[in-house]
Amino acid sequence: MVPYSFLALGDSYTIGESVAETERFPMQTARLLRDKGVAMADPRIVAVTGWTTDELENGIREAGITGTFDLVTLLIGVNNQYRGRSLDEYREQFTRLLQQAVDFAGRRRGHVVVLSIPDWGLTPFAADRDRAAIAREIDAFNAVNKAVAATEGVHWLDITPYTREAAQDTSLVAADGLHPSGKDYARWAADLAALSAEILR
Repeated sequence: MVPYSFLALGDSYTIGESVAETERFPMQTARLLRDKGVAMADPRIVAVTGWTTDELENGIREAGITGTFDLVTLLIGVNNQYRGRSLDEYREQFTRLLQQAVDFAGRRRGHVVVLSIPDWGLTPFAADRDRAAIAREIDAFNAVNKAVAATEGVHWLDITPYTREAAQDTSLVAADGLHPSGKDYARWAADLAALSAEILR
């Protein structure tokens, strides 16, 4: 049996900054699916720490991706928020990225999953920042990607509440004090694997 293919597009949260390769959420998702008896190949990951939406667009072009995938995930926007970029620019660039993700899924909109942007404001890294302001901005960016996902007819998975538990549980944060730990990624992966099993069924 030919295994299902998986393309994961994003930034530090997709490449798994500061965690082992096996702890990245796409890798954990693929492993969970295999445990459920779903033949899933290891994901192809196009993601670099620090990427904004336009940098991901450039990265996709440079990756020279060919063919289509059975599952495509898109998680991007935290660096737009961090750098103070506008919501209007984000909406425009995110829409293009999501339409490209749909193309990568062979126009099967039901095979594309947008993940919400994590809230880094509850991490030790943000101890001296205005955490309420960060939360408001993350919510605003997520309102945009959720609306675009609905317009494009793809799935939207809200993992942001998990990341907001970091204030009470530092084991959910990687050693760098900023990014999620493998323990937190495991929760994202469990939700994504459950959804993906339904999609691929």
